Amino acid sequence: MQRYFVDSKNWQGQDVLISGEDVHHITRVMRLTLGDKVLCSDNAARQAICVITVMGEAVQLTVSEWLSEKTELAVKVTLVQSLPKGDKLELIAQKATELGVAAIIPFQSERAIVKWDEKKQKKKIERLQKIIKEASEQSHRSHMPVIEPVHHLKDLLEKAPAYDHLLIAYEETTRALSSKRLSHYFNQMTPGDTVLVVIGPEGGLTEAEVAAFYQHAFYPVRFGTRILRTETAPLYFLSALSYYFEEME
Repeated sequence: MQRYFVDSKNWQGQDVLISGEDVHHITRVMRLTLGDKVLCSDNAARQAICVITVMGEAVQLTVSEWLSEKTELAVKVTLVQSLPKGDKLELIAQKATELGVAAIIPFQSERAIVKWDEKKQKKKIERLQKIIKEASEQSHRSHMPVIEPVHHLKDLLEKAPAYDHLLIAYEETTRALSSKRLSHYFNQMTPGDTVLVVIGPEGGLTEAEVAAFYQHAFYPVRFGTRILRTETAPLYFLSALSYYFEEME
């Protein structure tokens, strides 16, 4: 059943109104008609199976069943992703959304080849927001992840104290036999905690960046015994976290 995110202002009791681009998706892509059912979420607390009652420039629906699905990760992960080359960030945003990320912060790290000026950033963020919305609907998320503006090191360090757990993926940690396994940090997390995890660019984080993160209470983590690409690392982390909290008995 197709899911749509509907602004809370378009919910009036049992009545729901869908407008904008989603109308085209309902009528032209999904080819739904009167009496068909879809899943609606207000990106907060309300989720329901709704029946289409009126179709036109907007689509009107009536709630047939309220839902209490639990599709979100037990901990809220904010992914700090160094800007990668090409369209890799689009892939990361899509897959991270499917895997339960709560927010994504593009990071202008020192060795990142890609540079976003103000004009490029606006277009990139809009594109990523669309990808995240589609991925959230496809994976039946009850909350859409937030995509934040590009941050620099100073920005990240200033907001770090707001999180319960601060982690940084650093390739030298993978080579250190004494480094702690990822499960060590998962064992310290409880449902509802917030996590900020930093992933470096293709060329890796600089020693100065790593030192600054360490000075602000970030802990180094390793993702297995191999060196992962920048687009693989966040998906490894989220997959492992999902398995730990959702599938381990």
